[in-house]
Amino acid sequence: MPPSTDEQEEFLLSCRYGDLDDVKTFVDNFGAESAAQVRDDNGNSALHMLCGNGHTDVLDYLLPILPPSVLSAKNHADSTPLHWAALNSHLEIMKKLVQFPAGPGLDLIDIKNSAGRSPLGEAELAGWDEGARWLVQMMKLDTGGVNEGESDVNDGDGDAAIGAGEVEIEIEDADGKLAKMRIGGDQGTSSTTGDSSV
Repeated sequence: MPPSTDEQEEFLLSCRYGDLDDVKTFVDNFGAESAAQVRDDNGNSALHMLCGNGHTDVLDYLLPILPPSVLSAKNHADSTPLHWAALNSHLEIMKKLVQFPAGPGLDLIDIKNSAGRSPLGEAELAGWDEGARWLVQMMKLDTGGVNEGESDVNDGDGDAAIGAGEVEIEIEDADGKLAKMRIGGDQGTSSTTGDSSV
């Protein structure tokens, strides 16, 4: 017998609040497939709930038993569990989602929601430099360091040269405007500048 609407709602609340015992009880009673299919009125899955709230113990329990497709499942705003982890500054959760061997891996980082933001964009919007740096490192972008024979002086476009350990990325907002963002460096800070000419 499938779970009732009340049982599904209780399961999602258990994921949201990190009640591992209740999550296990639901899976024991209804199976992992039922757990993977439960959604709220906004299309949020169990992973959305627990990733947005940083419950690593519940994630550790559910990841191996849920189908890997749940990692890239989108809610009605096209956000994945990784978007929610990034928006709410949960680095350990982000690492587990991206590095899960059976999952989509780095492809999760490129998924954009209906606002046009990737998980990196959500981390930047939240002002979470540590998470943004980690996502950029996972993307394996050029660090922008000075190569042998190159100058580290101003590049002529009004921006200072990228220093060692810094990464400069461009983020496109929902309106198609680009913003440059530098992450890293000696101070561990980031800065963002709008650039409507790009």
